Amino acid sequence: MSALVGWLALACLGLVAPASALLVWTDTKAPDTLQGKAATVWRTVGQTLRLGGEVGPPLRMALSVFLALVSLLYVSFLVGIVTTALTDRLAELERGQTTVVERGHTLVLGWSEQTPTVVAELLAAHAQRGRGAVVVLADRDKAEMERELRDVLPPRARVRLLCRRGRPADPGALARVTPAAAGAVVVLPPDAPGADAQVTRTLLALRAVVGEGCPVRIVAAVRDGAQLATARLAAGPGAVVLDVDDLAARLLVQCVLEPGLALVLEDLLDFAGAELHTLRPPGLPGRRYGELAAACPDSCAVGIVRADGTPHLNPPPQTVLAPGDGLIVLAEDHRAIVLPATPAPGAVPLPTGPRTFPAPRRALVLGWNRRGERVLEGLARGGVAAVLGEGAGRAVGPEEYDHVVVLAAPDGDGHPDPDGPVLEALLHLRARARESGRTVPAVAELTDARNRRLAPAGPRTDLLLTGRLAALLIAQVSQDVHLAAAFDALFAATGDGVRLRPATDFVPPGTEAPFGSLVTAAARHGAAAFGYRPRGSLRPRLNPPKTEIRHWGAGDVLLVVGPASGRLSDPCP
Repeated sequence: MSALVGWLALACLGLVAPASALLVWTDTKAPDTLQGKAATVWRTVGQTLRLGGEVGPPLRMALSVFLALVSLLYVSFLVGIVTTALTDRLAELERGQTTVVERGHTLVLGWSEQTPTVVAELLAAHAQRGRGAVVVLADRDKAEMERELRDVLPPRARVRLLCRRGRPADPGALARVTPAAAGAVVVLPPDAPGADAQVTRTLLALRAVVGEGCPVRIVAAVRDGAQLATARLAAGPGAVVLDVDDLAARLLVQCVLEPGLALVLEDLLDFAGAELHTLRPPGLPGRRYGELAAACPDSCAVGIVRADGTPHLNPPPQTVLAPGDGLIVLAEDHRAIVLPATPAPGAVPLPTGPRTFPAPRRALVLGWNRRGERVLEGLARGGVAAVLGEGAGRAVGPEEYDHVVVLAAPDGDGHPDPDGPVLEALLHLRARARESGRTVPAVAELTDARNRRLAPAGPRTDLLLTGRLAALLIAQVSQDVHLAAAFDALFAATGDGVRLRPATDFVPPGTEAPFGSLVTAAARHGAAAFGYRPRGSLRPRLNPPKTEIRHWGAGDVLLVVGPASGRLSDPCP
């Protein structure tokens, strides 16, 4: 390095000195004597190379050169220090290792196939409020995370997405994303062996960083129900830990009990449009649930939550709210209105046709994975007798059953494509339907959303993306922890849940009435209506305007929270 500096100095001197001499000798104002011209050349060389350029005794010239070198070294070191600091800072930004200074953000810890869905929903939730940020901490390249999440950013929304690299179970890395200042923390199990153990370590690190008494809203997920108790101990009191396998099994059972429910569940759980909210406006204590349900002009009431967090879906209209209780509604956002008093919509005539009760049902289960046992247990609780089939349905005739359930293959190294057997089973089911002339309602579990468009499914087949639905529910609960218990009750095999009922169960065919009148009619039958699905359409409409008038006829389906099929109560006077 020293040799390079010396040669560089000689090269510069070899260029500057002759040029300076030529400049002086061609100057008409230059001194006439040779000594004067030499002094002028020295000053020119000194000013060019920043070497002082003083003339006089040799000591004066040497001191001038020394001071100039000191100045040059100082400036050089200063520029080097600033450049190094900027380079290190840019490198930290590139590696995602800088400290987050946000407040009230939602923090996502860990990376899995569910992370993009969770982040997209959280960004949508913050966009509803018009501000906020979502921070992701995972042991993954920052640029790669940003590239995968770039498409989930809402357009023109004042929300920010920040990615940081580090192990979520490392307290040092965790401290850089300021979890103590977060509005909510979501802990996801990674797509790797020992995922639930990683969740437990992350929860322990989180408590070590934020302290025992810090009121941070924590929502975590585990894949194996056997690890649920351990994760809850690590999370501490007040945290919510969800069992995603149990949730997936419940959703599959729900789609068997209510064919056509898959798209309703997806719309109910995402933040696009209407979703569940807990309202606690002033004046709720002492009022009856039936009165409050009628006093929601821009939302649909589906239940209440007590002060201790216990939910009651579709309670009797006479139920009185106590101090601290909240109203569970389906609304566009948390700013839904509850009026002090409002007249009920006009009554509509009730249908006079006899009500039918379904016969006992039998379901054929094809495929198997770690959720299979829970699916069988849930079907049994719902009154469905399940029979295990073989292969893709060639050994047992599916037309002999009322429902078919197709489970994805076990995920892991031995099954790189869990959806492959599902697609094969759907192909054989479609072929058998053509041969027998009878199409059996089916629900098929998929793990990859890209396979939804490939699936050979008919209009009576529900394609259930269990991983996506679990991610949607995690995002919902992270914004309102009281919804965890509400969803737990909503997706139970028994009790009040999401039901699809013919609109003609509540109004005579051909009736022209606003949606609010059907809400009133459903309430008289002991159900809470929150939307409908028009005839000829697969997409539901959740929380439509109650003043929306349409003709209700055969094929229109009313979406309600109520008891199982055939158990609606007689109309109340």
